[in-house]
Formats: sequence, C-alpha cells, structure tokens
Amino acid sequence: MIHPSLIKKQRLILVSIFTLILVTIVVGMGIGYSTVSYDRLIPTIIGQGTFKEEFVLFSVRLPRMIITLLAGMALALSGSILQGITRNDLADPGIIGINAGAGVAVTVFFLFFPIEAGTFVYMLPLAAFAGALLTVFFIYLFSYKKDTGLQPVRLVLIGIGFSMALSGAMIVLISSAERAKVDFIAKWLAGNIWGTDWPFIWALLPWLVILIPFTLYKANRLNLLGLSESVAIGVGVSIEKERIVLLIAAVALAASAVSVTGQISFIGLLGPHIAKALVGPRNQLFIPVAILIGGFLLVFADTIGRNIVEPAGIPAGIMVALIGAPYFMYLLLKK
Repeated sequence: MIHPSLIKKQRLILVSIFTLILVTIVVGMGIGYSTVSYDRLIPTIIGQGTFKEEFVLFSVRLPRMIITLLAGMALALSGSILQGITRNDLADPGIIGINAGAGVAVTVFFLFFPIEAGTFVYMLPLAAFAGALLTVFFIYLFSYKKDTGLQPVRLVLIGIGFSMALSGAMIVLISSAERAKVDFIAKWLAGNIWGTDWPFIWALLPWLVILIPFTLYKANRLNLLGLSESVAIGVGVSIEKERIVLLIAAVALAASAVSVTGQISFIGLLGPHIAKALVGPRNQLFIPVAILIGGFLLVFADTIGRNIVEPAGIPAGIMVALIGAPYFMYLLLKK
C-alpha cells in the first residue's frame, strides 16, 4: 500500500509540472521568427485572429509543440520501462541502440519505398517500430546468457555498440542518395523536429493512448522485476515473458516518437531519474511524473533551440544532448 502522503506529494508534483508545460507552451506560442503578440493569443484560439496569426499558431507552432510534448512523454516512458526491466539506471532508448535501429528503418523506408504522402505519415511509425524491434532482438540475444540470464551492464554496452554500428550503416545508406533526401536524414539524425503537422499527431497519439495505461497496469510487475530474479520468481512472476512484453512496449514508444521527431537521446534517461528523485522508485508513483517531465523537457528544449538562433534554430536533439550527455557521464562514473 502506498502511503497517502506520497500520493499527495505525487499529485502536487504532477500539477506543478503540468503548469510548467502550459506556461512553456504559452510562451512558445508567442515567440519565434513570426511573432504573435500575447494579447492576441486568446482571440486567435477562438477564431478571431487574422489569417497570419491563425496560420502561425495552428499550422506552425501548436502542432509542433504537441508533437514534442507527446514524443517527450513517449521517450520518458520508454526509458522508465527499460530501466525497470534491466535494473540499470543507464538504460535509455537512445543510448542502447533502439533509436538507431528505428533510424535505419526510417532511412530505408524514406529512400527506397516511395508512397503517397497521406499514407507515409502513418506508415513511418510502423517502419520505425519494425527496425527498432529487430535491433532489440539482437541486443537482447547477445546480452542474454543461459546460466545467468540477462546481463544489464552487458546490455548497455552491446546497445552502445549497435547504436554506433547502425549510425555507420545509416551514413553508408545516404552516401549515394539524392541531395534533398540526404538533407532530410541529416536533420533527422540531429534531432530536428520535422513532423510538425496535425497528421503526425494522429499518427503518434494512438501509441501513447494504448501504451501509457498498459504500462501503468504493469507497474507492479516492473516493481518486482526491479528486485532480484529469485525474489521475482518466488512471488510467481514469469520473468522472461514479462520482460519481453514490456520491452516490446518500450520499443514501440521510442520508435513512434523518433519517427516524427528525429533521433533524440537522453529524454528517456533524464525523465525517470528526476521523477525517482522527486517521488521515489516505486513505479506507480514515478512513471506518471516521468511522463510529464519527459514532455516538458522536450518542449522546453525545442522552444529554446528554435529561438536561440534565428531563423533555423538549434535542433531539439542537440539541446537535449547538451544537458543529458554530462548527466550520463556522471551516472556512468557513479555506477
């Protein structure tokens, strides 16, 4: 049973982070290459704005912010699951190769499978999921030993190796491609938010609607998987079955996110760590907090990045890496 004071603390933190998200979105809607004055935001939202104001808000700013919010939530949840099933604080979909696997699939799909634009939006997350799932299969295969089971440290190291190898494969694939396609893949690799239209939101949203409740339902299983294997087996948990199911969920979340936002790392590392520091390691408590923190971090990073250097801005993936890479090094040295 969770103590009522912890539940109260969690709710207060959730409200605080949600408020931060709203403030960041409101600030982000008013600043940029084409400004919209803050006193015109509400009239524009209710349909009383000029054509320019409505175009900037509804066709440029708002869909981009919703995409970054959803993608940050998905990446943070994916990282939470990975850290739980591997019992490794360094696990993150970007670090252990899941994002790179999705990236190779996106590259292949983009270069060699020309299809209609309307279908492309919805097929992209599926292609990314297939590539990421295949990558994880091999990472898991090389990390698992019959006598000792899954080796968490080994999984991270092998994942980093796969990530580097797949990044090299991606460079080979684009080396002979058309210039326009190379530019797109280069922006994707840098974590430049490219899926900034409403169809991309509808392509990403169903994955979260299904997998957030599923993960919360499995939260107690994640608690048990975080203990030693003998304890988990002793209380009747089918370890390998639960790990595989949750791993597929983590892969789906990460792949769907990076398919529309580009290769963004460290959100899945930072979100769960900050949440655990705030409310403790129990999954029922920290996962909702981590989800909102992940969304806030990516929205904040993208808002700062696109306004710090005009008009092109700095990709959100680079902004997040500036924060996440030093923290990863700190954890690596600490562990």
